[in-house]
Amino acid sequence: MNTTSPRRRTGRLLAVVAGLAATTLALSGCLYAMIPEERPVATSSATPDSTGVPEELRPFYEQTLEWTSCGDAMECTTVRAPLDYADPGAGEIDLSVIRNRAESGTAIGSLLTNPGGPGASGVGFIRDSLGFAVGQALRDSYDVIGFDPRGVGESTAVRCFDAADMDAYLFDVPRNPRGSAEWEAELIERNAAFAQACEAGSDGILPYITTENSARDMDLLRGVLGDAELNYIGFSYGTFLGATYAELFPERAGRLVLDGAIDPSVPVTEVSTTQGVGFESALRAYMADCLTHDACPFRGSVDDAMADLATLLATVDAAPLENVDGRLLGADSLMTGIVAALYSQDSWGFLTQALRGVLAGDPEVAFILADFYYNRVGGEYLDNSTEAFRAYNCMDYPAGVTAAEEEAAAAELAERAPTVAPYWSGPDSCADWPYPPTGTRAAIAAEGAPPIVVVGTTNDPATPYEWSEALAAQLASGVLVTRVGEGHTGYNKGNACVDAAVEGFLLDGVVPENGLRCE
Repeated sequence: MNTTSPRRRTGRLLAVVAGLAATTLALSGCLYAMIPEERPVATSSATPDSTGVPEELRPFYEQTLEWTSCGDAMECTTVRAPLDYADPGAGEIDLSVIRNRAESGTAIGSLLTNPGGPGASGVGFIRDSLGFAVGQALRDSYDVIGFDPRGVGESTAVRCFDAADMDAYLFDVPRNPRGSAEWEAELIERNAAFAQACEAGSDGILPYITTENSARDMDLLRGVLGDAELNYIGFSYGTFLGATYAELFPERAGRLVLDGAIDPSVPVTEVSTTQGVGFESALRAYMADCLTHDACPFRGSVDDAMADLATLLATVDAAPLENVDGRLLGADSLMTGIVAALYSQDSWGFLTQALRGVLAGDPEVAFILADFYYNRVGGEYLDNSTEAFRAYNCMDYPAGVTAAEEEAAAAELAERAPTVAPYWSGPDSCADWPYPPTGTRAAIAAEGAPPIVVVGTTNDPATPYEWSEALAAQLASGVLVTRVGEGHTGYNKGNACVDAAVEGFLLDGVVPENGLRCE
């Protein structure tokens, strides 16, 4: 399976995924619409802000932007950025940017957004899901900005496999029994081939696809948009990006909201274990709800239902089900579909359909969920999110996990997440990455930054609540807002208390009470 762990597994996005019930396109796996036809170009009227910027970077900060109408009153542009901030003359990359101008007609500034990943398209997030990204009050008062981070989407992008090879990488059932030496060798070979393809297809950008460089890109965007400070709302992985920005540029941090936080201090093995436990908890919550409905394919207690699901996973692991398109649904792909549905409580009904289908020998809906997760439509991948996810995590997360640490993590996961655990481990997917990692795991304090609001949801499966608590405590000016509930992230999910706290802060600078708990 392709999972959440940044190095041990083959790749699970930490991203904001809209509930499947929220769009009629969801069951076809379509997350973002097609790119609109471009319209006439206008030159930006904003005055770039290069205050405090080193001389060698000023040509980037002082560039003039040309905005093109790109549908539904939005505007798009491309920003030039240095490939290497340590050597700005060594080459350039392009950053794709979209803007929805303040709908009141008067903007208090720009509000940058990031939907997570790493690897999710910020341009697509705003272009196709603006109302899901930010509420009307923010759309009225801010120029809402989406951007594709370096390596992602319409920016200078990481390129690895074509659709056929990606299908084989993500969905082919291993030939050898799970956990065997042959199984391990097979996955190592697949990961090495993927890494080689990324190096061959990415035109030398791989060593520069890091969160630190992306945070520096955000400061460049702030400057070229004419803002003296960065106002920002980041979801999931976007919280790590935002916290990194605050650590690098505390004097330029404006109003930052970090929703569904990642704890930057936890070791890589703990990231994997904590997420596995988070999805197990969310799965139990789903089962408790499922058992109250006649359509639920399980009976008895939650423990009974989880045991039956474990049996189902083991069954398809041993005897995969063939889909109408010829793909085989094994336990890994079924777990991908389960995880995709657990991001939002609105998607639980689709999970019930998928599990009923698999129990009846029909994997179609399970594959629809897995395809939705990978943004795969009609056999094609609409973005490069899986490739960018790997590129960022292989550079951001340090290597060097010992066998003893791996064994201890596996034992803890097996105890705390027995249903998920058998499908949550595998060889280091970054072992053959062509460049050594440059990132570290350490607490982020962002000394000198103004108040930073951290939002955590109590049963968030992808970014467990304890991470939001930890990040808020690490930040010298962190303020924790808690959403009590299910699903990934907290803002704009129907909780008026959370929405009021976030919007009051971003619009008026009203800092919520630290520890505010929104039932």
